[in-house]
Amino acid sequence: MIPTQKANFLRELILTLLVLGLVFAVVVISLNNATQLSLIKNQGKLRVATLNSPMTWYLQRGEPAGFEYELASAFADYLGVELELSVSRDYPDLFQTLNNRSAHLLAANLLATDQRRQLFFTGPIYRESNSAVIYRQRQGRRAPQSMDDLKGSRIGVLPGTSHESSLRALITAEDNIDLVIDEERDSIDLLRAVHEGELDYTVVDTFFFGTQRSFFPGLQKAFSLGDPIPVSWLLSLQRDTSLINALQDFFSEPETQTLISELEARYFTQENPLNFFDTLSFRSHLSERFLVLAPYFLQAVENTGFDLSLLAAVGYQESHWNPDAVSPTGVRGVMMLTNAAASEVGIEDRTDAEQSILGGAQYLLNVKQRIPERIPEPDHTWFALAAYNIGYGHLEDARRLTQQLGGDPDRWADVRTHLPKLAQERYYTQLRHGYARGHEPVRYVDNIRRYIDVFEWEYQLLARESLEPDDADLLLNADSAEDFRDISEKVLRNFAPSL
Repeated sequence: MIPTQKANFLRELILTLLVLGLVFAVVVISLNNATQLSLIKNQGKLRVATLNSPMTWYLQRGEPAGFEYELASAFADYLGVELELSVSRDYPDLFQTLNNRSAHLLAANLLATDQRRQLFFTGPIYRESNSAVIYRQRQGRRAPQSMDDLKGSRIGVLPGTSHESSLRALITAEDNIDLVIDEERDSIDLLRAVHEGELDYTVVDTFFFGTQRSFFPGLQKAFSLGDPIPVSWLLSLQRDTSLINALQDFFSEPETQTLISELEARYFTQENPLNFFDTLSFRSHLSERFLVLAPYFLQAVENTGFDLSLLAAVGYQESHWNPDAVSPTGVRGVMMLTNAAASEVGIEDRTDAEQSILGGAQYLLNVKQRIPERIPEPDHTWFALAAYNIGYGHLEDARRLTQQLGGDPDRWADVRTHLPKLAQERYYTQLRHGYARGHEPVRYVDNIRRYIDVFEWEYQLLARESLEPDDADLLLNADSAEDFRDISEKVLRNFAPSL
């Protein structure tokens, strides 16, 4: 290579290197200047860490549910990205997830204490937590109004909690209060102890009590202790405030405030109108609703082999035979199928009565076929109903737990005793499918067993009263959907003047 060519080559090489260096510098600067929010949007994912608990996230009928889960999902939708949820084992693991940048924020019903405000950014306050005194309402017993009314009583509280601190700050030696602290108990144990009279009072989080009160009829909130503590999401301390600014904008939206109110009503007040029952209402629904749907139920009997009284009782427990029923968690129709269950049995419209009844019966059969064949009837059916309500995975957790605790996992009476433990932290943290409202399938099966008996009696009584004897016999012994429809129409015509 001649000197001139060599000089030109070196010049071009240096120029190329300078251009590449400039491009690299621009890329580095742009990356460094990219905000956390823009990176989240570019990656298309919002990483949120939470806990498995009744206040945050859990599986309900095999689908994710929970206040924090739904609120975080709404924020991800607001940003136009996908929610990537990680569930931590405990609080240390949760905070470590944020510290090592594996999550953008924590959404786990966390108190924004002064100590945490020094370590983390706190998002907008969306609730305040109170320590509430809980008592059992009894005839002739006045609700306690202040600490003076608690003198000489036994009060249970969880160790190391803000509830314990609030209580200790108010108790004096003269109060003669027996403070019961047991590290083996959790909040549900305390509520149960008050309900059963073992304790006079307990102190728990107000909103937590809202999630559990329907499982303990008679328990009431008396009054709150101390000042409320704000609850918020937590983020890492950093100069970049783009994500927390987006949070501020999201929480300031009227739609978000409406959503929070709806979620609090759904998850923190578990008063279920479908649990209300009396014979007059049942009989009214039998004549006004069931007879219209009866041919579909009979077709479901023919398809699955279930007894009519069982399927009718399931439909009544789920929706009071209302095709337009919608639960607080979004399940729909007479048999209250989830989206996943409807897809499994090929149902396109969950509010179509025929599809819902036939699909619900088929889904119950699918669940029943997963129950071990060695389990005899009627326990085999009770297990199927429990799984239909809570999900097969949670039922299996309960059966394994029953065996670990010395019970018979193939006996409904034994598993029924241990199902509520799925809502107790010391148990559900060790279970494969985590937290579940284990009281619900117990009440669910109990209700259906009662509805079966009532249905069989009231159905016969209705038929005898409204039809000629021969027609009543035909109705009660109808062996086809067509026959049932014809006789049902006679019942409706005969009942029309009194409806």
